[in-house]
Amino acid sequence: MHARIRRCCSVGHEKVDPARAGTHDLGDKQMRPFKSLISLEKALKILEGALKPIDRTESISIKKSLDRVLSEDIIAERDVPPFDRAAMDGYAVRAEDTYGANNFEPKILRKIDEIYAGEVSDKILQRGECIQISTGCKIPPGSDAVMMVESTEQVGAEVKMFKPVHPKENVSPMGEDIATGSIVLKQGDLLNPSKIGALAALGIQKIHVYEKPRVAIIPTGDEIADLGSELKDGQVYDINSYTLSSIVEENGGIPIKFEIVPDRNEDIRAAIKNASEYDLITLSGGSSVGERDILHDVIEELGTILFHGVQIKPGKPTLCGIVDGKLTFGIPGYPTACLSNGYRFLLPAVRRVARLPLSIGTIIKARISRRVVSSLGRSQFLTVKLEGHVAHPVFKESGAITSMADADGYVDIPADVDLIEAGDEVEVILLM
Repeated sequence: MHARIRRCCSVGHEKVDPARAGTHDLGDKQMRPFKSLISLEKALKILEGALKPIDRTESISIKKSLDRVLSEDIIAERDVPPFDRAAMDGYAVRAEDTYGANNFEPKILRKIDEIYAGEVSDKILQRGECIQISTGCKIPPGSDAVMMVESTEQVGAEVKMFKPVHPKENVSPMGEDIATGSIVLKQGDLLNPSKIGALAALGIQKIHVYEKPRVAIIPTGDEIADLGSELKDGQVYDINSYTLSSIVEENGGIPIKFEIVPDRNEDIRAAIKNASEYDLITLSGGSSVGERDILHDVIEELGTILFHGVQIKPGKPTLCGIVDGKLTFGIPGYPTACLSNGYRFLLPAVRRVARLPLSIGTIIKARISRRVVSSLGRSQFLTVKLEGHVAHPVFKESGAITSMADADGYVDIPADVDLIEAGDEVEVILLM
């Protein structure tokens, strides 16, 4: 970030988060504080240590292999090309028949055949003969070079050669691209169009890849309703399971969307147990410190809490634990907080389990259009809309999904930055 951005040399956690100071009276009710807040960097490091790449494999057609990860080495069982072929359009010749040729004294050869793409010649080239040939065609027997058409002139059945060629000139030898027995692709390779092309060149139709991780998406809360249902007083439609499912699918996973779970201990416990067959578990809502936010207690009862509370904005109440060996997220219910933490935590988790390289999107430089005051001690996920190379902050509350829908990207403001002045240069991570 630009030098005018104000940084603080040290950040005292006690000063920046009063939630750690003790309980907060709410009449007869109380809200429990977070036991501790950790930095975003520490939270991501904990995640990295807890995640295990998937080891289940499956056999699929190469037609469906884009962005899949190979679970085996691919060893060539044939040469590519499987024969010596012409590297350009011209004439197949015996190289010795062209020796001494020049513009003033060309060598004259007799054309005995023509070969076009997909054809082969049944003629054996003899001294003083040539065969017209197209790029990629098999070199006919008796020939050992190709004279490019630009160095020739055909007159009837005779072809003038205005320069000499040496043996193998303009010829792609058998196995030049892929040799029998060579390792063409390796276990762990991410399949892209060029790698799929190499598989096709070898005639391979099916391959073994790692399975896509299955991710349970569990929306919780009495205040949300399924799409298509009639909203009751005080309810809103479920947003989070759709945004989180999209992140999972976009990053190599298979989202398994659960029905909405009521805010009751026994219902949340049952949902988590039912989700234990999946590779990752994500619950939205119920991770804050309110009296009815019971997710912490349920995960602590069923497994282990890795962290609860991260120095980020939005999304401070984010929770992560292990239940039955499966990483389990509790992401805040406010749509913006949920989506931003989906990008921060769920995205890298899914990609790591799927054995995909970590991707945070394209980064561009832009100038911030207005002053931004950040919360010292908390990394901030600031959504922005781009106009050329100017980034306009999209300021809305955590519950406003349009703050993400209107955004082109976001600025990840470090915890030690509390002020960005208008005109400062920032790095914008484009939303995928």
